[in-house]
Parts: sequence; structure tokens; C-alpha cells
Amino acid sequence: MLELKGITKRFGQQTAVQDESFTVNPGEIFGLIGQNGAGKTTTFRMILGFIRPDAGEVLWEHQAITQINRDLIGYLPEERGLYPKMTIEAQVQFFGQLHGMTRAQVNAALPGWLDRFQVKGKKTDKVKDLSKGNQQKVQLICALIFQPRLLILDEPFSGLDPINASLLEDGIHALQESGAAIIFSSHDMSNVATLSDRLVMLKNGRTVLNGTVDEIRAAYGRTRITLEQPALTAAELRALPGVAAVSQHGEHFRLELTDAAAGRAIFQAVSRDGYIREFSQQAPSLDEIFRMKAGAADA
Repeated sequence: MLELKGITKRFGQQTAVQDESFTVNPGEIFGLIGQNGAGKTTTFRMILGFIRPDAGEVLWEHQAITQINRDLIGYLPEERGLYPKMTIEAQVQFFGQLHGMTRAQVNAALPGWLDRFQVKGKKTDKVKDLSKGNQQKVQLICALIFQPRLLILDEPFSGLDPINASLLEDGIHALQESGAAIIFSSHDMSNVATLSDRLVMLKNGRTVLNGTVDEIRAAYGRTRITLEQPALTAAELRALPGVAAVSQHGEHFRLELTDAAAGRAIFQAVSRDGYIREFSQQAPSLDEIFRMKAGAADA
């Protein structure tokens, strides 16, 4: 189990992370989100021991993380760090051996990983001759092949098309099933919502959201309604009690409510002819909540 307890990090007069606390349990996928400069990468660097917090502590299995075996930790940085003139095989061997594997163990495991991530190229190809997407897959294999107990992924989906992003998700789930604790950052809220068991959002180094996706969405109430071919015009919809805004996209209307309780009366009004093709009342999506929190003025 990874534990962050009240960690704070300052760089001169700038506070990068302020009193941050969370836990990541074995077999759990934890999302860390926030705008650029929110403190995500600084958090990762403190977990990895690259920099030390000015206050608070980072623990792994109740011990200071600086004291644990580094062979337990897999790390995929946002900036890629492969050696371009090395072959795929030599590259993975290098990182595997750094984490306690033998050359023979790497050679035995590598074909399965190349197949799992559908790397386009032979193991004897040089990294520089691969596409950016395939280079990213190779670096991910370097972080996974030794079966880490703690995996840290900094923007792992950057530059991946939907098919390759799905392959990456499958690889993350496979490691989750082995009992690893996984923490990742992403600007794509669909990935975060799909993968995360729990998440934290940072803004200017401070935690502004903490919980499961369902808990976070539920806290905002079901204040979004989607309609198709309602019995009312856009102007009539705007005039209904509890409706704050209306947008129209073809035959679909989107209503934003000031109070989720207004939904029942709105349903009765839009279905007055006895039929409506679609009526869906939901909480804001994680992407919408992210935008609201990121754009909100600091308290």
C-alpha cells in the first residue's frame, strides 16, 4: 500500500504541492488529475524519491519509501527516455536487468509483451526506427516486464490512438489483477473515468477532489438533462422553473438545472403528449466537473 501523508513541496516562493494525502491499495488503480502545473509530476517525483517533501511523508507498506527495494517500482515518465540507437531487445534487457531480472528471463518474457501491445517491428529493430506510438509501447514494456508492485504512469495515453489506448488499458488491468498498486495521470477524463477506482484532483498544488468517480459525480447532483424531440421549444424549456441554461444540437436539447429536484416537473412538461424519444437526467460528467473545478476561482 502506498500512503502519502500531508506532503508539501516548495520551490523558493512557489508551493508546488500543499498538504497532499491519499492512499493507493494493492490491486487498485488511482487517477491523479489536474491542469498542467497542478503538482502531478512533482507528486510522482516525491513518491519515487527524486525529490524530498518539505513536510509530510511517503510510505510503502508503512515504511519510508526511500528504504524499499527499487525493483518493486515501475515508472513511465511523461517525457520518453529510451536510447534510440539500441534495439528493442537490448533496451528492454537493460531496464529489466536494472530491476533484478536476468537476461534469460527478459528474453523469455519479451515476445509475449511485444505481442500483447502489438508492437510493429522485430525485437532486433532499433528504437529510432519505430513510430512514436511504438516507441511508447516499448517504454511501457520496460516499465511492466519485471511485474512491479507499484506502477507510476505519467500521461501514459499521450499520443496513442484509441486502439493502442485500449491495448494499454488491457495491460494496466493485467497488472492490477496481479495485485499491483497503480497510479496514473491523464488529461483525458474518459480514460480516468474508465480506469480509476479512486482519484484525486489537484489545483495549484491543493487537493480539490478526492473519491471514486461515482462519489464525485453524485456530489454535484443530477443537474444535466438530455432530451430528444421534447414537446416544448427551446424558449419554453428555458422558461421552466429550475432550468439554468438550454443548448440545442439538432433534435437533441441539453438542459442545465439549478436544482436536480426540478427534473420530475420538467419530465411531465416535455412529455405532455404522452411520448418522448429520450429523457436522461444525469450528474455532470467527470470532464465537466474537471472543467468547473479547474476554472473556478481559488478560495
